[in-house]
Amino acid sequence: LCPRRCGAERTEEVGRGICRMPAVPKLARAGLHMWEEPCISGTKGSGAIFFSGCSLGCVFCQNGSISHGGFGKTVSVARLREIMEELKAQGAHNINLVNPTHFAPWIKEALAEPIGIPVVWNCGGYDRVETLKEMEGKVDIYLPDLKYVDEELSRKYSRAGDYFAYAAPAILEMFRQTGPYEMDESGMLRRGTVIRHLMLPGELENTRRVIDF
Repeated sequence: LCPRRCGAERTEEVGRGICRMPAVPKLARAGLHMWEEPCISGTKGSGAIFFSGCSLGCVFCQNGSISHGGFGKTVSVARLREIMEELKAQGAHNINLVNPTHFAPWIKEALAEPIGIPVVWNCGGYDRVETLKEMEGKVDIYLPDLKYVDEELSRKYSRAGDYFAYAAPAILEMFRQTGPYEMDESGMLRRGTVIRHLMLPGELENTRRVIDF
């Protein structure tokens, strides 16, 4: 599913591999989220579902207990769909899948039927094109990071020296799927790809190379 290609045999009971997650969705939090980009959160909030585990190892992760600490509880695909419906009923502008890559097949199953509001794929940018193609038609908005172009930095801070080698084609695939951004009359994003970048202290050349890309 992810660029690590660790080949781990994940089961419903046992979490294995780089992400240390089982073969069922594991969620740390679900609720209305007011602190995404303004065109995502709007006035009513984004329906954020935070998935546990991660294939990256970012030393600056703001959700370390979720991404690396294993915090969360497993749910069925049916329950995941119910949670999406509940967030929609609460007025969420969209369904915001936070760090979803390693649960892609189960998310795809949960989205077998359209949810009726935009679906956001909120990720670290470290994705395989093949996995993203499986989500085509299910995702309306891609919200990836582009953390690094510099291989040494990505190895040092995220334990992924091949980060840009995967993130660059992944983002191009995201844009291929969504095309140019589309906003509604109230300034909410309906479709498109939004790239985020965290500037690292003293590493402005990396930031310049990200902007150039």
